[in-house]
Amino acid sequence: MPATTDSFSEPYTRQGDDISIDQVREDIAALEEQHRKAGIPLSGRIIHVCHYLPIVATYLAKTNNTGVLSPPATPPAKAADVLDTDKDAASSESIVKPAAEENDWAFSPRYGHAAMISGIRSLSHSHEQLIVGWTGDILSSSSDKVPADTVSPEERLSFETTLKKYHPKESDPDDERDRKTKYVPVWLDDKVAHGHYDGYCKQTLWPLFHYLLWQDVATEYASADSHYPYYESANAAFARSIAEVYRTGDLIWVHDYHLLLVPRLVRESIPDAVIGLFVHTPFPSSEVFRCLPRRKEILDGMLGANLVCFQTYSYSRHFISTCIRVCGYETTSRGIDVEGHVTAVLHCPVGIDAERVARDITRPGIKPKLDALRNLYEGKKIIVGRDKLDVVKGVIQKLRAFEKLLQDYPEWVGNVVMIQVTSPALTDSPKLERMVSEIVAHINGEYGSLDFIPVHHYHQTLKKDEFYALLSVADLAVITPLRDGMNTTSMEFVIAQEGTSKSPSVLSEFMGISKNMEDALLVNPWNLGDVAAAINQGLLMDPAEKAERHAKLYKVVTTHTSHTWAAVLVKMLLGQMGLQGMARQTPYIPKELLEGLYAKAGKRLFLFDYDGTLAPIVKTPSMAIPSESTLEALEKLSADPQNLVYIISGRDGGFLEQHLGHLKNVGFSAEHGGFVKERGADEWTNFTKSLDMSWMAEVEEIFRYYTERTTGSHIEMKKSSITWHYRGSDPEWGQFQCRQCQDLLENNLAHKRPIEVLVGKKNLEVRPIAVNKGEIVKRILYKNPDAEFIFCAGDDKTDEDMFRALLLFPPGTEKVTMEAPLSVTLIDGEGAPPVELAIKSEAVFTTAVGHSSKRTLASWHVTTPQEIVEHMLDLVKDVSHPSSSTDAVVAVANAEAATEKSNL
Repeated sequence: MPATTDSFSEPYTRQGDDISIDQVREDIAALEEQHRKAGIPLSGRIIHVCHYLPIVATYLAKTNNTGVLSPPATPPAKAADVLDTDKDAASSESIVKPAAEENDWAFSPRYGHAAMISGIRSLSHSHEQLIVGWTGDILSSSSDKVPADTVSPEERLSFETTLKKYHPKESDPDDERDRKTKYVPVWLDDKVAHGHYDGYCKQTLWPLFHYLLWQDVATEYASADSHYPYYESANAAFARSIAEVYRTGDLIWVHDYHLLLVPRLVRESIPDAVIGLFVHTPFPSSEVFRCLPRRKEILDGMLGANLVCFQTYSYSRHFISTCIRVCGYETTSRGIDVEGHVTAVLHCPVGIDAERVARDITRPGIKPKLDALRNLYEGKKIIVGRDKLDVVKGVIQKLRAFEKLLQDYPEWVGNVVMIQVTSPALTDSPKLERMVSEIVAHINGEYGSLDFIPVHHYHQTLKKDEFYALLSVADLAVITPLRDGMNTTSMEFVIAQEGTSKSPSVLSEFMGISKNMEDALLVNPWNLGDVAAAINQGLLMDPAEKAERHAKLYKVVTTHTSHTWAAVLVKMLLGQMGLQGMARQTPYIPKELLEGLYAKAGKRLFLFDYDGTLAPIVKTPSMAIPSESTLEALEKLSADPQNLVYIISGRDGGFLEQHLGHLKNVGFSAEHGGFVKERGADEWTNFTKSLDMSWMAEVEEIFRYYTERTTGSHIEMKKSSITWHYRGSDPEWGQFQCRQCQDLLENNLAHKRPIEVLVGKKNLEVRPIAVNKGEIVKRILYKNPDAEFIFCAGDDKTDEDMFRALLLFPPGTEKVTMEAPLSVTLIDGEGAPPVELAIKSEAVFTTAVGHSSKRTLASWHVTTPQEIVEHMLDLVKDVSHPSSSTDAVVAVANAEAATEKSNL
């Protein structure tokens, strides 16, 4: 678990990341070889799931003559602000125009997500690559949008056939990688596609992840929930497409906030899948995220992955804190525990394709434009900014900071110009555009003259040559977004400056890559005075300091590239596969085998935990009353004279008597094995009466100390154990205090006294070392050696003692002789003889309740308590309901619970 330190104090990289990409690839190969030797299947394929395919599709044989105006085309996701100078030529080269029998589909590159796509393609030298993505809006030959529902199944098949032959940019050095990448289109209805992207993604999730609420960016009444059904439908369509192409041993990487429900949906259909999720945007603090109405659905969707990865440590820390505070999930050293399925949380920076940028900067069209800019602004320092015109990009604050510079450092008036380029954002904001224009006019009116204009603002998309010329000529870059994930301009600036002045840059500390770029001048964009001072420092910086800072930044930018990022992601996901709990998925209990062996057996043992096994976990423990179906199953099972049924619980005897005491044919064990009541008996047997229990006073004193310091916690005193509960406290503070208390008990008390310390679900329990559920199971088995069938079910760590006690058969053994356990000798005295057990290994059904990837000693699993009850009812489906007062008892129990609830 990451330490609870300030967001900006954590190093950006982890130890071992600064190795070459060749070393990372060697590590990947070694991990894969290790997994194959361990019998873990690997297919050599990676499925990347992205919102869009990196292509724009045009259907040349179709025009939009429906008579209905189509919705406006969706702009490309994170559309590139830089277009190729030779775009028309490039497009004509890269468009694939197949023969007429293939319906004249044409494809061209989609601009945007360049870093992610180049990273994915770089993996093709060692892995087969599949990119699963939406087709995007289909265009007709007249550039009108073709409604998706008018594309017939035959035309879609033709689309997919043609797509297999598509290879972008034939002259590009990446072409070989492209040829090894296959595209899998996801077809979405237009209403779903635009409700998903233009609706929920852009109007709800994107603002939230950038610390804005939906009403802050909406031009009219905004509902955070109105587009959620489209988001859900689109994610389900992606999950279905993945399931269709999945092969055992594939690695699945899901990319970005458009697809946060996909990991869980894929997990439900492919339980053994190895899934990673990379979130390219920032992730907000829990106090912001908890405002989202669908917060639990989104978090649970993300936690379906084996690994969730973010740009920075602070984003990963926010995510962990949100899972703890909003959902109440527990964390372990391995990650976030959701019903036994552990999701690891890591961070890994995305870089740019440094080699490609370096090639682009040498284009012949750049130098003439660079010289023209130098001549135009001769004798003046040039500050450059390039941002989307978006509320979180901080353009307003940047311009005000520039005004502050001219105000505080008047010597720069007439000697410095700011060239600010704003490209159109994904969602137009006329109000923001008007504000920028007004501030620019104000600065130019206040500090300009006939022969000097301080701010040159261009609201347009730059061509690539102009963009790189601007970066190369700058004396300072100012990139100060209020919140951003990865900002490519800051890294492209470093590469562009390698061949010119090695000029510095002023960067916002709220960018995802700020920790990576610590040799830039980092500022808080809200503090205008500090930004102005940093601009002044950058403009006056001496050449030696410039060269030193630039060299460090250049090393970072050319080391942490998009190719390295992609390789590290694969390495991290393979690393998760090697951890305990990943390699072994507990299979679902086989119903036919269970029923077959039940029918054949003479004597049968049923051993049930209560909370989380026969009744679901509830926030108020006293409200966990048995359902009508649970009571019916227990009655019918225990009515059969061949069945011996025990409920082995951590609850005290009073609770079990109150809710289940009417079941006269059921045996009970309370307080994790401290007390036992045999079936038909009236009295409880105390297993701790001969044990030294004087330690309880010392433990109670320690627990009281922590209770006073942890608001919302309380102590539960039982006859044989003592428990400290912190479910009602602040989750992170409670967990911290729990660990402190556990450390104190284990290091100062446990080694002196015959006790053990157990960490449960939001509690810490201390009990005698000789008393646990496993000892009770051993006692029951010893007393019933003729049992031929055993069913044992539990859901938490204390139930693992039961499963451990039933690991009876070492490899190669068929018959087992059992010595008298401690739970027998404590009560009956020494001298009990060994017994030979009649049970066979295949007739022992240890069953864990929870996810299939839960770490457990059980042989089988079910997902919910209700499934345990259903399986038991199926075993006794031919048994008529006993003529007992079950219905009356349920009515009484429900009435008591209602009374108790009204008193709370």
